[in-house]
Amino acid sequence: MKTVKIVGVPEHFNLPWQLCIENGEFEAENIDLQWKNIPEGTGKMCQMLRDGEADIAVILTEGIIKDIVAGNPSKIVQIYVQSPLIWGIHVAAKSDFHTIKDLKNKKVAISRLGSGSQLMAYVNAHEQGWETDNLDFEIINTIDGAVEALTNGTADYFMWERFMTKPLVDQGIFRRVDDCPTPWPSFVITVRDEFLKKNPKIVEKILDIINSTTRDFTQIPDIDKTLADIFNQKLEDIQEWLKLTQWSQKNLTEKAFIKIQNQLFDLGIIDKKSTFVETVKVM
Repeated sequence: MKTVKIVGVPEHFNLPWQLCIENGEFEAENIDLQWKNIPEGTGKMCQMLRDGEADIAVILTEGIIKDIVAGNPSKIVQIYVQSPLIWGIHVAAKSDFHTIKDLKNKKVAISRLGSGSQLMAYVNAHEQGWETDNLDFEIINTIDGAVEALTNGTADYFMWERFMTKPLVDQGIFRRVDDCPTPWPSFVITVRDEFLKKNPKIVEKILDIINSTTRDFTQIPDIDKTLADIFNQKLEDIQEWLKLTQWSQKNLTEKAFIKIQNQLFDLGIIDKKSTFVETVKVM
């Protein structure tokens, strides 16, 4: 039995992995896939890949490309979710901020440096025509930390996946003032170089299994109800999310990689560029 350490955020996107594990699909192929939820998100997962604490990460596209450019010895092996990630821009429900314009030069709550919440703050600032040099950050680690920071006023706004933060909006803790979709596919599957070099057939088998599940994910009976129960979501919100989410079983092409990297460079998120072969492994 081959032990494989895999990490991802505890969100609805990753339920297919849990279903495959529970159904014994990896075990049937002699793979002990050990999933670990990482609520801190992409920045933390990048560090875990670097430190060898994780072999595989289901991770935000922009975050891992930035970290590979910065020296993370890992490769993107596949797109996991092709559709954009819709980031909600949230403020405390009782705050005086009511429009996106009110947030110019205000402090952003981010999970950690290099996280999607930080990188998307740059994307949003660029779209609004704000000076990105003026962005000010408060590190809050998790959504619970964001609730505390926005409520106490140590940060002014917080960007996170819209549907996962919807319960906080429904409860009157956050107010969503706008959305900011990613201009690229939301999630990719990334493998540490050392693990990939030693276990290419294991990685291929893992991809085969997860791709079989995501291909038919929306056809699973009552999957909307299952997701709503697990993630404390309203059924209509989950049904909307399912309509918007497009799974992928394909590699990241060189053309798509160059486009994404150029966007990250133009936004100032990266200050140098990597090559396709240094970043992506075509399986």
